[in-house]
Amino acid sequence: LTPKILPMVPVKLRTGKEFPDGMALLREMVLVRAFPNQTTEEQFALLPEVFDNIETLNRLCRISGGHVRNLLGLLFDCLRQENPPIPSECLENVILERRDYLISSITDEEWELLFQVVQQQKVRGDTEYQTLLRSMFVFEYRDRDGNWFGINPALEEAPQFKSWLKQNHQQTLPNTTIVH
Repeated sequence: LTPKILPMVPVKLRTGKEFPDGMALLREMVLVRAFPNQTTEEQFALLPEVFDNIETLNRLCRISGGHVRNLLGLLFDCLRQENPPIPSECLENVILERRDYLISSITDEEWELLFQVVQQQKVRGDTEYQTLLRSMFVFEYRDRDGNWFGINPALEEAPQFKSWLKQNHQQTLPNTTIVH
């Protein structure tokens, strides 16, 4: 059997528009871990015990790109820095650290590959595919039209990426969710 990489929980569509169903699943996953014996309604009522507000949880879900291990890793890093409720400032610090760690390992050639992925929403070649996915630089999604790829949302906030967008006279591309 050939090893497979599971697609992410979609947090956005190919068009770049947020996907509410995927976001709801990720929010539910986080709250179920925090309050396993509560109903969904009770879990949401208890959200202020875990996050300073719902937008902090939404930001966590969005920046994870739907990658469950990434989401849990970000959450764990927040909990190592602060006791709940997790303030948005703590999450932003963790995101910045994660982004900077990712950036430090990207070569110029890999940036070029990433820019191609953003434009085409596909990855060419087995080696390229494995490198970008295993490094968590891009995530694979699946919809009715098949597989597509998007850049790790943390990298969308990188200065290198924003500069590339500016140089190419593009405010945003279909599969990006740039935070200005």
